Amino acid sequence: MGGRLASRAVEISHDPTSLEKDGFWAIQVDYEGRWTLIRFDEVTGGAFPESPVEKSEGRWESTQNIDSYIDYVSRMREAIAAGDVYQVNACRILRRECPDNLEGIFSQIINDNPAPYAAYFRADGKEIASASPELFLSFTTDEEGVHLKSSPIKGTSVEPTFGEKDQSENVMIVDLIRNDLSRICKEGSVDVSRLLGVEEHPGLFHLVSDVVGTLRDGISWPEIAQAVLPAGSISGAPKSSAIKLIASNEGARGPYCGLLGWIEKRGSDISGELSVAIRIFWKEDNKINFGTGAGITWGSDPAAEWEETELKARRLIAIADGRLHE
Repeated sequence: MGGRLASRAVEISHDPTSLEKDGFWAIQVDYEGRWTLIRFDEVTGGAFPESPVEKSEGRWESTQNIDSYIDYVSRMREAIAAGDVYQVNACRILRRECPDNLEGIFSQIINDNPAPYAAYFRADGKEIASASPELFLSFTTDEEGVHLKSSPIKGTSVEPTFGEKDQSENVMIVDLIRNDLSRICKEGSVDVSRLLGVEEHPGLFHLVSDVVGTLRDGISWPEIAQAVLPAGSISGAPKSSAIKLIASNEGARGPYCGLLGWIEKRGSDISGELSVAIRIFWKEDNKINFGTGAGITWGSDPAAEWEETELKARRLIAIADGRLHE
């Protein structure tokens, strides 16, 4: 991730308190909160090895077709109308047969869909190729302490313009993340350093904001996890209500919508980047999986939200099938 290649694993843990140890850690967290931490002895720079992707004729199957997804969105709008929730991120998962590893797909992601938090993870029986555009938390340290930044994405378009629905949804999630960070940051340090910025990514534009804060002294990793997980941008607001609705309509998401990244600790100095695990491929039961979703508010049009999930998937699915340049 970010030009770092970690090798020679010396420790595998599923307990976030392990991050209190010095070292470089690769981190993968499922949406449901299962942690996989790998401490590596060697970290180098350099390009990811080139690897081709063969054309696939395999058929992608979705956990929800257009009718069932539109019905899902309609039910979420009913829940919003009833006051149960204000916003929900409604997702579905595409899958097809995948006998090979994902190295080739990640190689092509780097070439054809460069993403700021692209990452490849293979350890502890898991394999993930990520084209994530979204920063969940970055960590930097100076004499004032450990500084955090979260950059939620809410708003996706083929044009660099966004309507009231996208803007209000982004502001809603920014407020949620401000509240989450205030539980672990020094009083008065949480701020919105960018609101409703427009970023260009391969094939689309995103509406992105930045929320910053300075970590309180003595906060443990389990306390951080309890305060901020899962990410607000892929759950909803209020978060507790959105999580319950997602679980009853989708079941387990697994690696999708979790976290993927790295943390390096040297004494009191902490650096790192944790991305929201969206736009990811992962292997499970000899199948390749890809998740896609959309944020639902009262202003959502169910058919338009289905098309947003198609838009987010279209380019990356073409890369995985070796058909992007046809």
